[in-house]
Amino acid sequence: MKHEVVIGIDGGGSQTRVMVSDLYGNILSYAVGGASSIHKDRNAHKNVQQTIRMALTMAGCRLDQVKGLYAGIAGYESDQDMEWVTRLTAIEGLGCPKWYVNDSVVAHTGAFMGNPGIVVVSGTGSMILGITEREIPIKNVDFHHYAASAARFLSYDAVYQMLAGNIHPSDESLVRQIQTYWGVENRDQLRMLALSGFIEDPQERDKKFGEMAPLITTAAEAGSPLARSVCDEGMKQIMVGVEIIGSFFKSDHVSVTGIGSVVNCAYMKSKLINSLQSGINKQYEFQNPQLSAAAGAVLMAFRSLGLQVDSQRVESMRRHPHATW
Repeated sequence: MKHEVVIGIDGGGSQTRVMVSDLYGNILSYAVGGASSIHKDRNAHKNVQQTIRMALTMAGCRLDQVKGLYAGIAGYESDQDMEWVTRLTAIEGLGCPKWYVNDSVVAHTGAFMGNPGIVVVSGTGSMILGITEREIPIKNVDFHHYAASAARFLSYDAVYQMLAGNIHPSDESLVRQIQTYWGVENRDQLRMLALSGFIEDPQERDKKFGEMAPLITTAAEAGSPLARSVCDEGMKQIMVGVEIIGSFFKSDHVSVTGIGSVVNCAYMKSKLINSLQSGINKQYEFQNPQLSAAAGAVLMAFRSLGLQVDSQRVESMRRHPHATW
C-alpha cells in the first residue's frame, strides 16, 4: 500500500529544495532544483514544479497521495506576491491543501522546533526573523532595515573598495582572483567593465556577483584586510537587525542561529558567535539549527494537517541526511 505524504519546500536562495515525507516522519525523497523566487529567476515556476515532480518520482508517489504542501518562498512578503507564489505549485492533479510563508519562517521552524529565537538568514538573500515567547514573528524588514550581508553585496562592496583603491599589499592575491573572475588583466580593465555596468541584465549581474562571494569569505579567513573589512561591515549590519529584534523578547537570554552559505562560512560564523557575546539588549547564545529548512517545512505541513509533531516523528526525520544542516 502506497504512503500518504506531505511535501515541504525550502525555496530560499538560488535553489529550491523539496522534501517528501510520509505522515510518520519518514523522509522518502529530497530533490534540489533552480531558484523559486521570480526576483532571482524568471523561470521560477518551472523550477519549482519540476523539482516537486522529481521528488515525487524519487519517492515513488503519485500527486493524489499528497495530503498537504508547505512552502517557504524567498521574496514572498505580502498578499501582493500571492499570485506568483501560488503559481509555483500550480500542478494539475496536485489538489491538496497548500500553505505559503517566507522562506525564513520554515528555516526558523527547523532551527528552533517551534521555540523562541532569532534566525539570521544570509546566503543568496538576507533576512533576520525572530519569533518571541508570545509567538509573535518580527522581521528586520518590518522596520525597513536590510542587512546587506547577502553574497552579492559582499562581492559588490569588495569590488567597489578595490576600485576605490582601499587595498593593502596583502590583498594582492584576492585582487588577482577578482580580476581573473571577471576576465580582466588589471584594475584599469575592471574599472572600464564596471563603467559599462558589468552585465546588462540585472538578474544575471546579481547572480554573477553572488557566485563570487566565496572568493571574499575565503580571503577573509586567510587574513585579507579588504575581505575582512567587507565581511565585518556585513556582520555589523546583521547585529543591528539582531539587536532590534532582540529588544522585543521578554527573556534576558535569546537563542540565535545562522542559515545560509554566507553566515555559515568559517569566518562569518566565527564572527557571528563572537559578536553575539557582546550583545547590548540581551545575552545572546548561538545555537546550531536542529533541523534543515526543508524539514521545517515538513513539520509545518504536519501541524497544518493537525498531526502532532512528537519525538518519534522528529527522530524519524533526523535519520535522513538532508533533514539536518
